[in-house]
Amino acid sequence: MSGRERPVPRVLSIAGTDPSGGAGIQADLKSIAANGGYGMAVVTALVAQNTRGVRSVHVPPVEFLAEQLDAVSDDVGIDAVKIGMLATAPVIEVVSGWLDRVRPPIVVLDPVMVATSGDRLLDPDAETALRALVPRADVVTPNLAELAILAGETVAADWPETLAQAARVAARYGVRVLAKGGHLSGERVSDALIEPAGTAGPPIVTEFPGERIHTRNTHGTGCSLSSALATRVAAGGDWVAAAADAKRWLAESIRHASRLDVGSGNGPVSHFAGLWARGGLATAPTPVEVEADWWAEIAGVRAEIDDLPFVRGLADGTLDRDVFLEYLAQDALYLRDYARALAEAARLAPTPEEQAFWAGSAHAAIAEESRLHEGWLSERALLAVRPGSATTAYLDHHLAAVARGDYRVLVAALLPCFWLYHDLGERLHPLSHAAHPYASWLDTYADPAFSASTRQAVDIVTRAAAGADEATRRTMLAAFRRSALHEREFFAAAREEAAAVR
Repeated sequence: MSGRERPVPRVLSIAGTDPSGGAGIQADLKSIAANGGYGMAVVTALVAQNTRGVRSVHVPPVEFLAEQLDAVSDDVGIDAVKIGMLATAPVIEVVSGWLDRVRPPIVVLDPVMVATSGDRLLDPDAETALRALVPRADVVTPNLAELAILAGETVAADWPETLAQAARVAARYGVRVLAKGGHLSGERVSDALIEPAGTAGPPIVTEFPGERIHTRNTHGTGCSLSSALATRVAAGGDWVAAAADAKRWLAESIRHASRLDVGSGNGPVSHFAGLWARGGLATAPTPVEVEADWWAEIAGVRAEIDDLPFVRGLADGTLDRDVFLEYLAQDALYLRDYARALAEAARLAPTPEEQAFWAGSAHAAIAEESRLHEGWLSERALLAVRPGSATTAYLDHHLAAVARGDYRVLVAALLPCFWLYHDLGERLHPLSHAAHPYASWLDTYADPAFSASTRQAVDIVTRAAAGADEATRRTMLAAFRRSALHEREFFAAAREEAAAVR
């Protein structure tokens, strides 16, 4: 793990089940994952329910509950705990004892006490035990009816009364309260985080305004919100920011819930709707896969390059010298601006390693231009050459990539000048011999140093592509392919430019 990466929060849900997948630990695990955490689950009760309601509840022996809790905490670090349905007083006592022993850093309690129908879910002994559990939590997330039970009052009728009741609960138990206004009337729906300030002053109240979403798909919203809050605060440590982010995520999940079409009652929220919309479902390729895919993508272009008269003449040494010199003159002109594009890549590079590589490549391009002057071309001859249409088009392509300002697209556009030349050099160099007129040129691109540079360029670009979103990766591939096409035209143009000069 690099120093810039946050560890993934490990969040344990202690709750009952929902075989329809919308509430309980099933919803908790989805919520934890959707908010960037690794979810674990300990089952307190097996619930036969669906979107229309609960049919029956089976509570396993509390000894087995204790074994589940110990099995997790004996092996796995726990960054946060979300507690949901605790059906009986003995279940609550086991969970309370485990919390006292393990002392997890964050505890979010969703006090499941009242069903949506308004029916009380706990007997008096269990309610008493649950009240004793509240001070062990960092935050409680009751609905309006549960808030009233914790306060020992009647259910609040409006938002100001809800805030006042939550403040009294926070002060009584010394715990944060996430008050929720979803069951109140009106189009404006607020939530609020109430934090006790002790005896010195009033509680701190942070409100999160929102708008009512008209939908029947609200099954499991309480479970989902509390587990999202646990995950977000474990990741960032800020309760207010975590509550705001969790509410925003839940609203998004509710807005997209109808697309799931699950059940004939109150359907579940769509926990991953935002991730699906923003990230898509395509699995990101590895750098190795990008390399293979991109090389295959230009297989046809590479075959066309191999079949060019210029390349065939270069391979067997029969290429007309004037044609070769015209090619070198255009190449020298190209290298001047290519070096500038490489320098821009160095400026945009995200790491020192990549910055150094592209800067070194820019220097190498300038050095290669000088070598062409000294070994093949005179300065006077080069000054008489004007860039051909293929040279201009290729450089315009690089200029457009520079102007775009996206490092990833720019380096994808620069890559074929490494990769294709290295490929040609490796394959054509064995065909050369001492009397081959262009052996020294082929030596350059078959040189181990150029091979190492090409390998590094391929690695940098394919890593960038593998780490990019799908849209950027497609744009990178398009820039890469366009450069490969320009390379083909660059080779093909040499004969035409030489003929024009004559």
